[in-house]
Amino acid sequence: MSQFSLSRRQFVAGAAALTAMGPTGSALAAGPPSGSLTYGISMFDLPLTTGQPDRGAGGYQFTGLTLYDPLVAWELDVADRPGRLIPGLATSWESDPADRKNWTFRLREGVTFHDGSVFDADAVIWNFEKVLNDKAPHYDQRQASQVRPRLPSVASYRKLDAMTVQVTTKAVDALFPYQMLWFLVSSPAQYEAVGRDWTKFAFQPSGTGPYRMGQLVPRVRLELVPNETYWNPRRMPKLARLTLTCIPDNLARVNALLSGDVDLVELPAPDAVPHLKAAGMRVTGNDTPHVWNYHLSMLEGSPWRDLRLRKAANLAIDREGVVALMGGLATPAVGQVQPSSPWFGKPSFKIGYDIDTARKLMREAGYSPQNPLRTRFIIPTGGSGQMLSLPINEFVQSSWAEIGIALEFQPVELEVAYTAWRQGAADPSLRGVTGGNIAYVTSDPLYAILRFYSSKQIAPTGVNWSHYRNPEVDALCESIQASFDPAEQDRMLARIHEIVVDDAVQVWVVHDTNPHALAAKVKGYTQAQHWFQDLTTLA
Repeated sequence: MSQFSLSRRQFVAGAAALTAMGPTGSALAAGPPSGSLTYGISMFDLPLTTGQPDRGAGGYQFTGLTLYDPLVAWELDVADRPGRLIPGLATSWESDPADRKNWTFRLREGVTFHDGSVFDADAVIWNFEKVLNDKAPHYDQRQASQVRPRLPSVASYRKLDAMTVQVTTKAVDALFPYQMLWFLVSSPAQYEAVGRDWTKFAFQPSGTGPYRMGQLVPRVRLELVPNETYWNPRRMPKLARLTLTCIPDNLARVNALLSGDVDLVELPAPDAVPHLKAAGMRVTGNDTPHVWNYHLSMLEGSPWRDLRLRKAANLAIDREGVVALMGGLATPAVGQVQPSSPWFGKPSFKIGYDIDTARKLMREAGYSPQNPLRTRFIIPTGGSGQMLSLPINEFVQSSWAEIGIALEFQPVELEVAYTAWRQGAADPSLRGVTGGNIAYVTSDPLYAILRFYSSKQIAPTGVNWSHYRNPEVDALCESIQASFDPAEQDRMLARIHEIVVDDAVQVWVVHDTNPHALAAKVKGYTQAQHWFQDLTTLA
């Protein structure tokens, strides 16, 4: 049994109530916060600061889990194993055995927002309303568009008492706690104080998180200072100031680090890694459940409805060549998850580099380099989590040309790519587009499997961009959500993965290692096996 499965067994739906986290000696910050660091991030702009960050999972480490907290959190202060679900603003949660659709969340006492107002059940309900009820006076479309697709199971919510809320799901969903990782709580009182204006709130945000906002200069930098009244001693910031600065160009980030303008960067340019190490920089990475791939349209009229073409596209890519392009800061992808995952299973379609078989499949489908399949994909120009977006896409474009796929790109800024991803292949704005490249986290069953392959998650309801439908997969998805046995869940998840790999639903290229480069002055940093990272570990 994998470590991940063991940890899920302890915290899966229906398990015993979780105990509250408390201070544990060595986990506490040694003395008051001191010193400062500047972190060069790969984004063109800072993610939303109003409570639900945009710019994908990467945004959560910058303006999400710094300024805010979720009810259900992910363990991020360990590097040698996958994390687990742990208490956040809820000390426990459980599914009612009499009606498994009803989930009870018991809230943490004594927590206050940055503005001094009290965190309670009313605040939680208000936050559900701001993203799920478009008739609510404080509803925010920008935040809703980020988190609504991440909360597909929520049917209703209500306050049971001052520190208890009940969330009812649309159907029995044993994986529901994983959705709550993405739901962050901002202050109703602060929203009133800034005149009920989310634009003003963005410059004066108030959450319950370990950091407060110091100064925000859009598209330039965000300064974070410690929340001295933070409720969780384990996550008290060690730094007196952390500055996030936007440097979207890979080489520019490297140069900023070498010149001392910043102290650490994400996604250093791979070919600069030897130079960074020679200059005394520390380059870190970790096993990361994060996949760089293409979603293919399964709509009527799309060429990708032909299984031969989907398999050929997968077999024409030299993934070791992509890893070399990444300077070794990636691993080949032969499916949605890594082969070490309990959900990998035993697919019969073996993804690898087999150019001869790829050409044969293309000929059988009626295409060749002389008579190519012409197709257009929407791709991001870069951004957090997208690795070397344009170079990798160009590598694939060149590889596919050898077998008769003439790939045209529609390059867009990352947030535009995310919007297109949520809209799905059938959206009128994507007319003429038959595929899309996006990289994303695959750390839990919902985010690795169900949201992409269940027909109930076809965009815009979820992020089944392709409009993929398979009756066996749909039945398995429903059975997984009805099962509260982690071992049984793993078995069914593995079967789904076998099916979708054999169906070549996507073109899987590489898995990320989430590389960072740090100057010698950075004394502390725990890189979790996740796309979420805890910046309170920096020292």
